Amino acid sequence: MRVQSLTLVAASAALLAPTTPPGTAPALRPDPPARYVAGDRSRPAPLRAGRSGVRVGPAPHFRPAPSTGPTRARPKGHGSERPRPVRAADLLARVRDCEPVSRGNYRSDTGAPADIPVCGTRDAVYWKADLDVDCDGRPGDRCNGRTDPHFSPATAFTADDGRPLDAERLPYVVVPEPSEIWDHRADDVRAGSLAALVHGDRVRYAVVGDVGPRDLIGEASYAAARSLGIPADPAGGGVSSGVTYIVFKGSEAESIGDTTAAEKAGERLARTFVDGD
Repeated sequence: MRVQSLTLVAASAALLAPTTPPGTAPALRPDPPARYVAGDRSRPAPLRAGRSGVRVGPAPHFRPAPSTGPTRARPKGHGSERPRPVRAADLLARVRDCEPVSRGNYRSDTGAPADIPVCGTRDAVYWKADLDVDCDGRPGDRCNGRTDPHFSPATAFTADDGRPLDAERLPYVVVPEPSEIWDHRADDVRAGSLAALVHGDRVRYAVVGDVGPRDLIGEASYAAARSLGIPADPAGGGVSSGVTYIVFKGSEAESIGDTTAAEKAGERLARTFVDGD
């Protein structure tokens, strides 16, 4: 019986053995390489018994392969593109209508009709007038007693160092002296308040820097006139109409003499004003 059993076992083994030509190593089917997520520091789980009795490991964690299908093109500069500047047309559309905040009207010049109201919204006050060139403040090559018959070495508001403002270099707006017509302080307009100036298709930013006559309106510094493309000669420059002044309520430049900072802050306020936020 023992010999018979050994014979049966040998025969069974022969039947189960793979048919491989003599002298040839059996072909082994390699396991597929596992793709693991880069940086995965977790250890593989212990082997477990599968249905066939072979001990197998857990299925590897795969990261989905990137799609090879058509993709939507990303606009050039997406994610780092700066918002487009506020256009003159956008600001003018926002101030097309007028809800007066002044109790009366201003004149553009002495002897001119009083027909210029100061208008207001929740966020700004504005008026449409001429532009007379203000050269007051620190004397320079273009703003001094020789070039400007009405020159004054002082400005109502001063720079951070206490000195008068520099009309040649700082774009600033002049507001009328407080009166029964209008008191700019009542609308939260003060020294260093930020303003947008519009002339033609140009938009420039400035600060409130000086106070003018109580019944006249429409004046800005030498630097403001130049930035708008308006002749800046204090004796014969300026423009007779077509300038819109928008002053943002409650705003204030971090430094009244910092032109770059005023431009950036003014642009942000103008964008918010145009968007109606």
